Amino acid sequence: MSALLIFLSTFILVFALGFQSLNVNNGHYKAAFFTSFAIALSNLVLFKTIPQAGLLEISAYLLAGPLAIVSSMWAHKRFINSKTKKVINK
Repeated sequence: MSALLIFLSTFILVFALGFQSLNVNNGHYKAAFFTSFAIALSNLVLFKTIPQAGLLEISAYLLAGPLAIVSSMWAHKRFINSKTKKVINK
């Protein structure tokens, strides 16, 4: 159970960090504001669960990051950039 919790919180953390970086770089203030909450909550979960990590939990932690950052880049391009293009084209 803790491996799944570590995987999910790490995934959300890295996803949110990547998403927020793209928001900040592109001037999306509202999205950057709300993304900060996901970062904070994910960090709290990791701080509580990582100290008891064994090999399975460490593997979950290491696997979640690369999957999350690529997912974040894809999602930002699909959802945020597409909204921006629609507004510009109107």
